[in-house]
Amino acid sequence: MNHTRIGCAGWSIDRDSAARFPAGASHLERYAQVLNAAEINSSFYRPHQPQTYERWATSVPADFRFSVKLPRSITHFARLAGVDEPLAAFADQSAGLGDKLGCLLVQLPPSLGLDRAVADAFFATLTARFGCMIACEARHGGWFGDDATALLQTHGITRVIADPPAREPAPYVPTSGAVYARLHGSPRMYYSSYDDAYLDSVAAYLSGKDAWCIFDNTASGAALSNALSLKQQLA
Repeated sequence: MNHTRIGCAGWSIDRDSAARFPAGASHLERYAQVLNAAEINSSFYRPHQPQTYERWATSVPADFRFSVKLPRSITHFARLAGVDEPLAAFADQSAGLGDKLGCLLVQLPPSLGLDRAVADAFFATLTARFGCMIACEARHGGWFGDDATALLQTHGITRVIADPPAREPAPYVPTSGAVYARLHGSPRMYYSSYDDAYLDSVAAYLSGKDAWCIFDNTASGAALSNALSLKQQLA
């Protein structure tokens, strides 16, 4: 059965949106009663204790899932090479989510081109450690050619659909049977809200697919409103 997950980067509830969420002991508990996914971005910047992940997991309904962003120590500093130790540490920490871990997000720096040997070894290790969906948001042009497509397909890695796109608009080439969309806000990244016409097009694309759609335009509070609108359109 196909399942669409809609959520935001984080789960803060702004004042304007508060009335659309039930009362609860925490923002996460309230958020998870309405939306069925959230992206944990703080893991990119700093490690969290397993107990923190466990607390988050016990705060949400059984059907809720988290996507967790891989630490920048792996993607940006080590640039995917020689990362067995930090990857093992991250795996131990995020294991606290249990079956609430629905996806790993691998966001690569714009300066990181495709080194096929390094990427092949990295994704082989990653898929061996984690049984969940893995999505890759690459931003260097080298990750959008035929070699990169074949590599991602071989390892079953989902190529992220990002808005604004990381490169000049081009036909999207899927690399798995799933979809992971990250909508950062356009024209002003992290701030701009999406209008109804754009959300209609997103709903039409996601319909009937196994998909995640994460709104990252959180700086202005637009993410929650957009996520709720999209949920309503898909309903």
